[in-house]
Amino acid sequence: MTTASPEDIDYRWLFRALPIMATSIDRNGAYRDLNDAFLERLGYRRDEMIGRRPAEFVTPESTRWLDEELLPTLRRTGRLNNKTIHFLSKDGDPVECLTDSIVEFDEDGQLVGTIAVYTEITERARADTKYRNLYRSTPAMLHTVDAEGAIATVTDHWLQKMGYRREDVIGRPVFDFYSDADRKRLGGSYDPELQHEFLNQKRQMVTRDGRVLDLIMSAVFHRDEKGAVLRRLVASKDVTERNRVERELRIAVAENAKLREELQRERDYLREEVNVSMNFGRIVGTSAALRQMLSQIDAVAQTPANVMVLGESGVGKELVAHAIHARSSRSDAPLVKVNCASIPKELFESEFFGHVKGAFTGAHRDRVGRFQLADGGTIFLDEVGEIPIELQGKLLRVLQESEFERVGDDTTRSVDVRVIAATNRDLEQLMLDGEFREDLFYRLSVFPIRVPPLRERGDDVVQLARHFLDDTLRDFGRQPLALTRAQVATLRAYDWPGNVRELKNVIERAVILSRPDAGRLDLPLPGAQSFAEPALTDSGESPEEGRGDDERILTEAEIKALQKSNLKRALEKTGWKVSGKQGAAVLLGVKPTTLADRIRAFKLKKPA
Repeated sequence: MTTASPEDIDYRWLFRALPIMATSIDRNGAYRDLNDAFLERLGYRRDEMIGRRPAEFVTPESTRWLDEELLPTLRRTGRLNNKTIHFLSKDGDPVECLTDSIVEFDEDGQLVGTIAVYTEITERARADTKYRNLYRSTPAMLHTVDAEGAIATVTDHWLQKMGYRREDVIGRPVFDFYSDADRKRLGGSYDPELQHEFLNQKRQMVTRDGRVLDLIMSAVFHRDEKGAVLRRLVASKDVTERNRVERELRIAVAENAKLREELQRERDYLREEVNVSMNFGRIVGTSAALRQMLSQIDAVAQTPANVMVLGESGVGKELVAHAIHARSSRSDAPLVKVNCASIPKELFESEFFGHVKGAFTGAHRDRVGRFQLADGGTIFLDEVGEIPIELQGKLLRVLQESEFERVGDDTTRSVDVRVIAATNRDLEQLMLDGEFREDLFYRLSVFPIRVPPLRERGDDVVQLARHFLDDTLRDFGRQPLALTRAQVATLRAYDWPGNVRELKNVIERAVILSRPDAGRLDLPLPGAQSFAEPALTDSGESPEEGRGDDERILTEAEIKALQKSNLKRALEKTGWKVSGKQGAAVLLGVKPTTLADRIRAFKLKKPA
């Protein structure tokens, strides 16, 4: 057992006799000694407190204050100045004190203990405590920095924004919380703003979880009588969200010109689709088959039912879709056409529903899909049988739920669209072959309309031919021409496997081949001879009547044989290439799909 020296005893007597309250705390945080003034004020005996911790003799509020601010500050700085603490006397009465503390170290730099002196709080000190509590609870992001640039105190709102506890920040350099960009800009670890007040400066601070907050800061100084800086009060306003919205707005404005240009193109597209090139929306003819089809259009147009338009290639299925839309309550909204046969498989979803920027390679900007364009109106799915089976489920969902998501977007959008589909394929056979979903078929085929082929429409072929002739002559700036009797008979006798589209092409070629000064129309039918006859007068008589007409009327079988022979010669000339610039379809003036149908119908095969 070590015996205390007389010098130690003298110092102990002096410590205990001090006229101010004082305590000595060992390296483990327990009371090592307490002076008489402290014991007298709290009413304890010395042996009742030695070996016990200060937290056992303070109020619960001071216990938290000790853990969160006093002890962390003491560990970082080695001292406390004028910090408030609330003791409880032995009788249970609160004793408010201001403490000044300093840490003791031995010659080897090891912690020995802490010496703390206490001054009981006066009314002014109580007022200071009240203002400190008001400061902390202020609903603003405030922090106070001492003359060395360390954080002295912060508001609860500052802690909430930054995600720290009070004991994590008190005594630390404020520069520790700046972003790397601000540290570099403001000069490494030195804070030049300690020397200057400032107003509404842009700063960035980093939260505990690594988020960067954009702040607007203002600072004022508290100085002593000589002008030396004692502390700096800093107010911060979090503008992170505002800056994010502004950045997005700038991006939106930058893309606005591109979007405006795209919308103008889409507007022109819609105008072109509304003014369909075939007859500009007029259905020409008076045959019984056509009248039956028109009665079906009138019956379904005013309903919201989906329509399936069936018919051979070239019969005018798109024209029927326009007629249904024009007679419906949606006529003021757009009719949007999608040619399903012309869309690459990988772009089907984007074409139908649109995509957001960056959704896939090449998606450099947002794109509006066809269904969104048709919202409130009608969408016409031409050649619907060409939609890949793996994408038919997504189309079915739009039809069932009227909802979709753009590619790369997680926002569900609602649309109100009526669907008109068209095909020249046998969808029922495709269902049996597993190439078309049965549920999608029944969803689209609520009301099927069959468009009759031209060979079933009787004299409609003559009315259509004269209509196309008038339109073509006007478009080409030619003088009026008329069909001769022999040409009318030939038109009636021809089978028209390409239907109305083929008839229109034949009339246009006839106008091109006819010499303007000859006053007559050459009518080159596929596989038939070219006619060079005088035009008919208004009375229907030939101006050269009486001179004889040696034109022979061809039978239907002869015309078909000529057509087959002509088609075969075209294929042989192009090396049996059907489509493309050098293909037989271009040579004959028909669509590749129409030519493929004819090849199958005539059972033509490429020689081995």
